[in-house]
Amino acid sequence: MIAMIDYDAGNIKSVEKALTALGETVVITRDKDTLLRADKVILPGVGAFGDAMAKLRKYELEQVIHEIVDRQTPFMGICLGLQLLFEASEEAPEVSGLGILKGRITKIPENTALKVPQIGWNSLKFPNRGKLFEGIAEDSYVYFVHSYYLQAEDPKIVTATTEYVTHIHASVEKGNVYACQFHPEKSSDVGLKILKNFVSL
Repeated sequence: MIAMIDYDAGNIKSVEKALTALGETVVITRDKDTLLRADKVILPGVGAFGDAMAKLRKYELEQVIHEIVDRQTPFMGICLGLQLLFEASEEAPEVSGLGILKGRITKIPENTALKVPQIGWNSLKFPNRGKLFEGIAEDSYVYFVHSYYLQAEDPKIVTATTEYVTHIHASVEKGNVYACQFHPEKSSDVGLKILKNFVSL
């Protein structure tokens, strides 16, 4: 069973639909026992960093997430879910993140040629080959929607990067924790392969 953490964030249904298309049993829940029993756990979401952390704390999910990670259950953050795994974000400087990974979430610089937020397809480079990208060619295209981006403290955890105004850490892996800034559930066959790689761990 794959559990997706329900904290009133957007985009959960599209991830559920993609996983169901892969033949997976998916539960959307904020129940602690269900989350701790799951074979894999996903933290999806679009929205604002501060609001999302407030919801995770309101539903008492912050400690549950740490417990899931500590138990070595494969855990995946998608889009905002990636950003929440880090310590803080420029979007809400006064709000602490989950702090599971180290790095900075900063605003994509304003640019006259490219619009912010980044909305659309962009290609990936693989500085460190990660498990999520097994069987996926470098320069494959995936779908992004974001105004803030990750600069991971440790370059060794960065498994995919992209260029949009600046150099963006697009995916990370550390131990049993995996995360993508882009939306695999909206990234056609490449995205489905990424999700399949995760559920096959």
